[in-house]
Amino acid sequence: MSSSPQTLGKYQLLEEIGRGGMGAVYKGYDPYLDRAVAIKVLAPHLVWEKGFVERFLREARAAARLQHPNIIPIYDVGQDGDRYYFVMAYLPGPTLRQRIAQRGRIAPVEALVILRQVADALDCAHSEGLVHRDVKPANVMFDKRERAVLADFGIVKAAQETRLTTTGAAIGTPQYMAPEQIEAERVDARTDQYALGIITFEMLT
Repeated sequence: MSSSPQTLGKYQLLEEIGRGGMGAVYKGYDPYLDRAVAIKVLAPHLVWEKGFVERFLREARAAARLQHPNIIPIYDVGQDGDRYYFVMAYLPGPTLRQRIAQRGRIAPVEALVILRQVADALDCAHSEGLVHRDVKPANVMFDKRERAVLADFGIVKAAQETRLTTTGAAIGTPQYMAPEQIEAERVDARTDQYALGIITFEMLT
């Protein structure tokens, strides 16, 4: 945290808990509501892409309208100087990626429960016209009730619509990307289903 801002808007940044191509995620604190939150700060190279911020805000608003027990709630979207961020519920539990790394193969009965919950989340999003585009174990978290919760809607689509994809750079996580996504072609609900199939294989093996 020494090289990172200690506050972002009204939020306090407590510690970095994750980092990827789209930005860094921090555990934060909302002093107004007295609760822990997760704050994703967008990577600088995305912010400076022409048109990205407008697309990001549009997608974040659309994702914030999703209300489902297996989709992580988005509380806020904001800007602090040249830093853009969105605020989500904080889930202290492990990600599915961490669970697989720690425990290895997941029993079929448990894997089926996780699969159904993530599939329900995607069905909700798809019914609203939203495609996740980055379904992977690192974006599946567990709440205190052991429910699987899907995170990170919106950013990938906003990035795909900028010139990032016209310079030969595929946006997403290659191991879970469907062929049409790798080739920067039109994606739909089947793209997420493809990734969910890979997750299922990974859980079982």
